[in-house]
Amino acid sequence: MKKYILILFLTLFSFFSQAQSKEKIAITEKDYANQEVEMADTFRADGKIYVVVAVILAILSGIIAYLVVLDKKIMSLEKQIKE
Repeated sequence: MKKYILILFLTLFSFFSQAQSKEKIAITEKDYANQEVEMADTFRADGKIYVVVAVILAILSGIIAYLVVLDKKIMSLEKQIKE
């Protein structure tokens, strides 16, 4: 019963909440032709883009290292179960 009440609540909540405003912004040809990304240009000019790349690489390498360690632990547990 709790599951159905939760589903009903979430469904009603999704109907009443709006992620976008009701005001529409017209998209023009200029928008499609825009090749500039001001934030990326600023990061590149200030040299901060390398910091962003370094942080992303550090996070990904941490996740990969964690998965390798976890895989080794699981393999040792599987060997213990088989023996």
